Amino acid sequence: MGVLKSILRGVTWWNGSTLNTALYTRRKGTKVGEDDQGNVYYTSADAKRRWVMFNGEIEASRVNPEWHGWLHHTVDTTPTDRPIVHKSWEKPHQENLTGSPLAYAPPGSLRRPVPVAREDYQAWTPE
Repeated sequence: MGVLKSILRGVTWWNGSTLNTALYTRRKGTKVGEDDQGNVYYTSADAKRRWVMFNGEIEASRVNPEWHGWLHHTVDTTPTDRPIVHKSWEKPHQENLTGSPLAYAPPGSLRRPVPVAREDYQAWTPE
């Protein structure tokens, strides 16, 4: 049943890796590390290609900044080989919440559970 689920899941790319990506990773990928969210990072044998297999929903903002630099060939060493020293003022990584119920809604937005009562607006009525 697990194989059938993975094939059917592969039909939609947003629910996980597609079947072709999983097969390519199994055949040609070399695991180089894993982040705290369970995302697994791979490279090809010639080290020209780098990619990530997400643990759960595929969302680019779930890639940590350290791994983002490695994926885009900004740095050659992985964060597991040489961890990046964080500054005291840096905030922890947070995924993009746009489009989710946890997305930011400014005061007065209708998306807030309890909209703020506006006293600076008076509806126009014709005379």
